[in-house]
Amino acid sequence: MRCEICRCPLTAQRRRIGTHVEKGLDQLRTFILGKAHTDHGTSRADRRHPAGPTLPDVRRARGVGSLPTVPVSEILVILLAGLGAGAINAVVGSGTLITFPTLVAFGYPPVVATMSNAVGLVAGSVSGTWGYRRELRGQWHRLRWQLPASFFGALGGAWLLLHLPETVFAAVVPVLLIGALILVVAQPRIQAWAKRRSEAAGKAANHISRTRMALVTGGTLLVGIYGGYFTAAQGILLIGVMGALLPETMQRMNAAKNLLSLVVNVVAAVTYTIFRFDDISWQAAGLIAVGSLIGGAVGARYGRRLSPAALRGAIVVLGLIGLWRLLV
Repeated sequence: MRCEICRCPLTAQRRRIGTHVEKGLDQLRTFILGKAHTDHGTSRADRRHPAGPTLPDVRRARGVGSLPTVPVSEILVILLAGLGAGAINAVVGSGTLITFPTLVAFGYPPVVATMSNAVGLVAGSVSGTWGYRRELRGQWHRLRWQLPASFFGALGGAWLLLHLPETVFAAVVPVLLIGALILVVAQPRIQAWAKRRSEAAGKAANHISRTRMALVTGGTLLVGIYGGYFTAAQGILLIGVMGALLPETMQRMNAAKNLLSLVVNVVAAVTYTIFRFDDISWQAAGLIAVGSLIGGAVGARYGRRLSPAALRGAIVVLGLIGLWRLLV
């Protein structure tokens, strides 16, 4: 092969530079036009069809393109789903069970829906945690142990999602959710029993032994792993663990749950962004973020007014609905 200007042989280095430039231009066209020009940007099913995927399909699967390409009805539904998920996460948890099925229903692949949902719900976790900031007072002596547990657990869970199929945790989610709901329902009796034991031992009712703190920290770590991998209902699991081991009110535990869930969601979102940037639909994540930001503030505003019995009832009802959604 010779240069068309001076007809001299092209060196291997120049050929490599030309190849890189061509690939760079090809990727730029893919980003701007939303059309996959190489097999790397297409799915296995796309490669079976010589004509290639349509522009909306590529944009939906790869998260490339601008919002006007999405139907207005789809935009509104995803926004409303994000708003509902943000409100539910602030009060109970399991808001993912609204947004994840919504994205799948609109044709997003499950992995894309999982990662886009995790990124989008971070905004709702921030507003929900801020709304419950007053209830966090006096809990930092315990949270200093729980926060690192959530952080490292989320790292492990995010790593598992990048290396294992989703069916690994999907099979055990219903069992975990049932166990958490049982703990939530039994919380008053468990706390009364723990209080009697503390008083019989001559200790304050709100005393937390080292063994109990170790169990709380270990449980938070396990829930963090679960949340980093399969975010649905992690809030209910946290409430179940803390309710069984801590002498705290429902609202204070809910505040701690929001903060710990925020840590898990941030770690998972950052991990997905770094390692699987192309598998995130940024338009869907953005819509969920806007909706959940508003929903988290609304949920915290009204959730803080609920009585312990009403909050516990809301957790159980929404948990049962989530369980039904997982099993059907």
